[in-house]
Amino acid sequence: MSENPVEVVDLHKSFGSVKALDGLRLTVRPGEVAGFLGPNGAGKSTTIRVLLGLQRADSGTARLFGGDAWRDAVSLHRRLAYVPGDVSLWPNLTGGETIDYLTRLHDSADGRSERSRRKAELLERFELDPTKKARTYSKGNRQKVALVAAFLIDPELYIFDEPTSGLDPLMEAVFTEQVQQVKNAGKAVLLSSHILSEVEKLCDTVTIIRGGRTVESGTLAELRHLTRTAVSVVVTRNPAAIAGLPGVHDVTVSEGEGVSTVDLSVDNARMGSVLTALADLDVRGLTATPPSLEELFRRHYGGNAAADESRRLEVVS
Repeated sequence: MSENPVEVVDLHKSFGSVKALDGLRLTVRPGEVAGFLGPNGAGKSTTIRVLLGLQRADSGTARLFGGDAWRDAVSLHRRLAYVPGDVSLWPNLTGGETIDYLTRLHDSADGRSERSRRKAELLERFELDPTKKARTYSKGNRQKVALVAAFLIDPELYIFDEPTSGLDPLMEAVFTEQVQQVKNAGKAVLLSSHILSEVEKLCDTVTIIRGGRTVESGTLAELRHLTRTAVSVVVTRNPAAIAGLPGVHDVTVSEGEGVSTVDLSVDNARMGSVLTALADLDVRGLTATPPSLEELFRRHYGGNAAADESRRLEVVS
């Protein structure tokens, strides 16, 4: 793939007076799993609908493999698979018939026997009975039908919008396993999810959006400098001076027999000087926990910001 699977630059989209997208930027590179985060109303689903050619942007650029997402939608769809968070199926078809129909819509390099083998493998892994009518399926089983079809067609780009909605933790683990496999095969994945642990486990890069704008984008390692590291240290000397050090926050001290346990958070840029100061306190044990994706997310959506975003119209989600 000579072009990036997804390239979005300065994307704008409004619904009446509501701005759904306001200069959004997003890139997914070949062989990359890219997380796409934001609360309801942030613009995630609108972005995906623009990428799929279902809505036309007001301005800006949305390209898949170098092609225009709106103008070249038909040809581009042959190169991607899409799974939404709420799958609707033909009620009178069985799950197996639905999977067969969806996969026949795509040209595949796999022969019929290979596809049959792979289908059986996926049905077993997702614990899906393909003989039942779609109208009898639960929400989770409808998701499984779409996921099996997506992983069966072997596209160059997967677009997942809350794909594990309705799945139990065991099936979420199966989904994670399948995404790891397609990543290892060099495929690109755009994953929009509210399950931060899922994103943290799978994604090479993360884009966080708010109000239709990209507020942070990069690898987790690059983004973790934006927050603090949690440190817990056991010392034998008086730790009172630690609280006054630059870059130290939220200090709590628990006294034990001859030792003190100090819990604190440290700005990453100040970690070296704080560790030097701790060394003078006769350290008996120390653990440092890097910031999680959840903490990065809270940085942008904690407090009133989350409440403000939740009031945005659902039409722009």
